[in-house]
Amino acid sequence: MSERANPMKLLDTYRGTVYPWHCDHMNHMNVMWYVGKFDEATWNLFSHLGMSAAFLREHHRGMVAVDQRISYQRELHAGDTVAVCTGVFAVSDKKIVFFHEMRNADTDAVSAITLLTGVHLDTRTRKSCHLPGSVADRARELVVTYELPWKP
Repeated sequence: MSERANPMKLLDTYRGTVYPWHCDHMNHMNVMWYVGKFDEATWNLFSHLGMSAAFLREHHRGMVAVDQRISYQRELHAGDTVAVCTGVFAVSDKKIVFFHEMRNADTDAVSAITLLTGVHLDTRTRKSCHLPGSVADRARELVVTYELPWKP
């Protein structure tokens, strides 16, 4: 089971609620909604790093996910509140490897963990490009040690 290595360095990136329409015929939140909530957390992370939607549009840049892994730990049900915290594993010239940890906000139980690799992209040439220095610096401030349920 994963535990936070340094919770002070994890960034709060999403808070929300599981609604009945998020649940499938087995009465728990369907996998598509885990991915959707993780996606919202990702855009909050990017905004925190200085890559807001306005920045990306203005500079003809984007971020693309080239790898994503998810480990489902515990079910979430209608009415549960959700909190996602985010940390960074690695930052290179063109990519950021980061994770989101989704918890039931009432019980603090880990519900799911996802590991993502995002590559910075020039949207005109559709080729990878260097992360802005300030973005890379902010991302490095979020680097933590964290035990994943699998090897990255």
